Amino acid sequence: MSDDLDPRDWPAFRAASHAALDRMIDFLERAREGPVWRKAPAEVRQHFQSPLPRRPREFAEVLEDFETNIKPYGVGNTHPLFMGWVHGAGTPVGMVAEMLAAGLNANCGGRDHIGIEVERQIARWAAELFGFPDGATGLFVTGSSAANFLGLLVARDAAMGHEIRGAGFFASGRQLAAYASAHAHGCVAQAMELAGIGSAHLRSIPGDGEGAMRVELLKAAIERDLAAGLSPFLIIGTAGTVDTGAIDPLQGLARIAKEYRLWLHVDGAFGALAALSDILKPRLVGLERADSIAFDFHKWAHVPYDAGFLLVRDGKMHRGTFAAAAAYLRRASGGLAAGDIWPSDLGPDLSRGFRALKTWFTFQVHGADKIGRAIEATCENARYLAERLNGSATFELRAPVSLNIVCFALKAGWRDEANEAIVVDLQERGLAAPSTTSLSGRPVIRAAIVNHRTTAADIDQFVLALDEAAERLGASGRSGAG
Repeated sequence: MSDDLDPRDWPAFRAASHAALDRMIDFLERAREGPVWRKAPAEVRQHFQSPLPRRPREFAEVLEDFETNIKPYGVGNTHPLFMGWVHGAGTPVGMVAEMLAAGLNANCGGRDHIGIEVERQIARWAAELFGFPDGATGLFVTGSSAANFLGLLVARDAAMGHEIRGAGFFASGRQLAAYASAHAHGCVAQAMELAGIGSAHLRSIPGDGEGAMRVELLKAAIERDLAAGLSPFLIIGTAGTVDTGAIDPLQGLARIAKEYRLWLHVDGAFGALAALSDILKPRLVGLERADSIAFDFHKWAHVPYDAGFLLVRDGKMHRGTFAAAAAYLRRASGGLAAGDIWPSDLGPDLSRGFRALKTWFTFQVHGADKIGRAIEATCENARYLAERLNGSATFELRAPVSLNIVCFALKAGWRDEANEAIVVDLQERGLAAPSTTSLSGRPVIRAAIVNHRTTAADIDQFVLALDEAAERLGASGRSGAG
């Protein structure tokens, strides 16, 4: 018996693989059927408590295990009534591309192979989309949390010089300070901590009535820190806040960044891709002036998870922040070690998957304009949901609808906790999957309409399910109920 890991019976493997692919295509074709989410029962969870397998199983048997114990209990974000958090829905094209990338099994950390060229092409596409110059560089990462962290490190080097990599902060005798909206994602504060700057030195700037950062308060905070002897270095704008989808005044942030010579980084996790829509792109004026942008192809562009991206205007500064002089990364004049800038020069990972291929397939097959129209449709559905809720006797809006996120809650007379109870009821019955957040200290139901499959009819079904859930809750959800 051979000790390699290839199939012993290639025809049988081929047949089982084709059948598995057909079943996954069926799964996506019928994405709106069945429950949005179902909780895995105890016996299924117990199945995953078994010890390390020492002996082989038949491939077909393991595929059946997947069909029975894994496939039915996913997060549910392929379904058009999944509205929790901000999850992309994926596409059949992206699924096949991911399979092809796995077959190539290319390490896209570096070396001279075509996967690196595909990633560079997508960096150029991103630069074109956001109005960045030819010298801009880009890098695939897991998601915007990682991209925001890496963007902060580039900003740190821009402020302190690349010597900071070796000397550390103590030698500089300077304390950096950064500025972000009070509605910025929590990963921004975490990035300050991971970088060793400290989240205590991230200034939280209040937002206006729509949740966008107030520029005059930003400027006042910078002036206070300068007077206190601190070193402001970074403004983090948000294009699509996680709670409500608000967009910071990017043009105003860019002016202040230029005035004080600060780095402007924009967390555009999902909202930056509104630039794919001619209708929505004007909302992002000023984004083209950013020094770096973090965003996710796996959200509004529906590339399968994961496909986050960091784009940096100054490619030289980007490379200087991460490039290493290790002998095993030395470039050669020819062969596999040839080439100039490798992705490993632009981030910390030496081993990286071929994330670019599924992104490349998605844009090649669907085209940027069609993806942009799908983005517009989610915003139209959000406005329609807001209209339906405005006419509701039970629910009311709790925030303006900026893009595709609708925050609402039960009207007066209901307990605040009843909002979460409704969300849990909808999820556990598999009818819909909104999530919750807090606005002004009170819990609200949050529907992020990201899925390209969602229609107005799905919104009608969602509103009906909400009303039924409130009715099921009945008197127990009312204020003053015993």
